Amino acid sequence: MDENDIRGFIAKVKQGTLSRRSFIQAMGAVGIAAPLASQILLWNDVAMADATLAYKPTKAGGGGPLRMLVWQAPTLLNPHFALGTKDQVASRVFFEPLAGWDREGNLIPCLAAEVPTKANGGLSADGTSVIWKLKQGVKWHDGKPFTADDVVFTWAYAADLATAAYTTGSYQNITVEKIDDYTVKVIFKAPTPFWADPFVGSVGQILPKHHFADYAGAKSRDAPGNLKPVGTGPYKFVEFKPGDLVRAERNPDYHVKNQPYFDTFEIKGGGDAVSAARAVLQTGEYDYAWNLLVEDEILKRMEAGGKGKVEFTTAGGVEFMILNTTDPWTEVDGERSNAKTKHPTLSDPAVRRAINLLIDRDGIQKFIYGRAAVATASFVNQPTQFKSPKLAYEFNIDKANKILDVAGWKMGADGIREKDGKKLKYVFQTSTNAPRQKTQAIVKQACQKAGIEIELKSVTASVFFSSDVGNPDTYSKFYCDMEMYNTTMPQPDPERFLNQCVSWEIASKDNKWLGRNVSRWSDPEADKAYKAAQQELDPVKRAALLIKVNEIFCEADVFLPLLSRYIVGGAVNNLMTDISGWDVTTWNLGSWYRSRPTAHEHRAELGCATASWIWTV
Repeated sequence: MDENDIRGFIAKVKQGTLSRRSFIQAMGAVGIAAPLASQILLWNDVAMADATLAYKPTKAGGGGPLRMLVWQAPTLLNPHFALGTKDQVASRVFFEPLAGWDREGNLIPCLAAEVPTKANGGLSADGTSVIWKLKQGVKWHDGKPFTADDVVFTWAYAADLATAAYTTGSYQNITVEKIDDYTVKVIFKAPTPFWADPFVGSVGQILPKHHFADYAGAKSRDAPGNLKPVGTGPYKFVEFKPGDLVRAERNPDYHVKNQPYFDTFEIKGGGDAVSAARAVLQTGEYDYAWNLLVEDEILKRMEAGGKGKVEFTTAGGVEFMILNTTDPWTEVDGERSNAKTKHPTLSDPAVRRAINLLIDRDGIQKFIYGRAAVATASFVNQPTQFKSPKLAYEFNIDKANKILDVAGWKMGADGIREKDGKKLKYVFQTSTNAPRQKTQAIVKQACQKAGIEIELKSVTASVFFSSDVGNPDTYSKFYCDMEMYNTTMPQPDPERFLNQCVSWEIASKDNKWLGRNVSRWSDPEADKAYKAAQQELDPVKRAALLIKVNEIFCEADVFLPLLSRYIVGGAVNNLMTDISGWDVTTWNLGSWYRSRPTAHEHRAELGCATASWIWTV
């Protein structure tokens, strides 16, 4: 299929003779994934589809409580400091962006009145600006009106380096102008093919100027709103116990008609993924369990109980290891793993290559993750047109031994290789979770057969994924030799995802370890390709540049991808959810409802004149 064929399909969609779904299926047949197909339609003035969940309730409220388990436990509620996914999930309950991504990669307006297109004057022909028209009549939870001033403030807040926001990369190289109270213009420094980054999805949540204006820059961490949010979302803040509990109540002034369905909402943290799965799938004590990083055989047994279902959603997340090429054991300028330092042994490419060969990815997928993941050697796996066609993995202990022999790492009397008085002994850390500990054990066992000693370390997830600058065990500080976790892609385009590979995003004391490049490794060619991709309007050339960034880090054996992971959640059978692999779990929380009432709701309904909130699907 060539460019003319694609244009012919687009014309049919515009004429109404071909459905959006059929177009996306046709593009998928030739390797163009759904998110990109949706963007092609948008660029050609074909309106986005409606949200993927058909909402049936005819009035807001009446649904009783909605209870979610986020076992890693949120520790803050400011989305611009939410380095961990758990905090992004919790923040999105209260704060909203101008638009979000549905499961098909469609851009769905939230605080925006419409998605910008060329036809409505929102997208400039040269790709250098976007005009967003804001929804009118939206109120903050304290009753103040939402206006363009809040959008402009959010840009200035996130772009300020002194704020040390994890979202800074999305706002630094743009200018935002207020046209009127309900219109803003985003101006890019150069043609920008992926314009739907600032103010969109997990990085785009808008803050109320009247609550944060006095806490911008260096004062950002002192804002009461970091723990007591005032947003525009479907639920209003009631209570927050960091590392334990988030409680909220229905927002009676929510700007979406008939939403939300539930009267109260609760996030309970703590425990582990297995206990969370059990509380939904087996006992029904909770309605939804987030991030069920649980062995698949265990999930299948729980599902057999009949109370709940496991939901798998295609996403861009990847479970991977990072090998530290800086020195995690020597302090320089007040921090370990300083980018100025060099790891005594992992700076040797031969050692890194050998370790990559000692990972049994197929075994990890088959015996631990099952339906939840696919073994991979690529850091980017979705959408498929951005996946490297040449990266491949291999599990070969003999080959790893030969590489180390050639590189001069001799086997010592204690069975550990060494050279120049330095031994191949490492600390390997990850979050506390059974599949991850089993993966660690598999890697350790293979490394022993190659003369590499591994000390395993597990850190409570709420600590490991926190942004606590005083804690040495956070994954972004990386105070060990190697670590493993899952990183998510918050949009159907890998540009922001791959800023984990650029030099200006290196995590450090100066940016409160909120820089996206946790590895601290950088390559001038990766920087060059990334910057070129940011301005390349040809989608094929742009994909090639982003693939190159991915390949540089994987071929250097700094990133060791293990598994392309699906989003795995558990829901009770009557809960209707809307989960997107390109946004956070709570991106469309206001649309969740029950397909049939609980016993309590049914009893309440019997005393009512109507039963407008009962459905069967």
